[in-house]
Amino acid sequence: MNPIDIANQAAARANEALTLAEQARRLAEAAAPVAAAAEPFLLLLTIFLLACFVGYHVVWNVTPALHSPLMGVTNAISSVIVVGAVLATGLSDSIAAKIFGFLAVTLASVNIFGGFMVTRRMLAMFKKKGS
Repeated sequence: MNPIDIANQAAARANEALTLAEQARRLAEAAAPVAAAAEPFLLLLTIFLLACFVGYHVVWNVTPALHSPLMGVTNAISSVIVVGAVLATGLSDSIAAKIFGFLAVTLASVNIFGGFMVTRRMLAMFKKKGS
C-alpha cells in the first residue's frame, strides 16, 4: 500500500474516532443528572442490604445464654434510632420524609417495647418458682 493512502485512512479513522468521542461526551453529559441522583440511592441501598445480611448472621449465630444481653443492647440501639427518626422527621420538608420518619419511629418503638417484653419473659424463666 501507498504511504499516502495509509495516512489518509488513518486521518479518516481519527476523524471517526473524534466524532464518536464527541457523541460519547454528549451522552455522558445527558446521563450525568440521572447518575448523580442514583448514586446516593445505590450507596444507601448497598449499606442497607449489607446491614441486613450482617445483622441476620449475627443474630442467628448468638448462643442462647447471650440473648438477654443482646436484647438489652438492641433496645438501646432502637432508642437511638427513635431519636434519629424524630430528628429526621422534624427537620424534613417533604411529605415522603415525614411519612418514612413516622414509620421509623413507630417500628423502632414496637421493637423497643417488644424487646422489653421478651427480655422480661426470659428473665422470669430464670427466677425460682417461689420468688
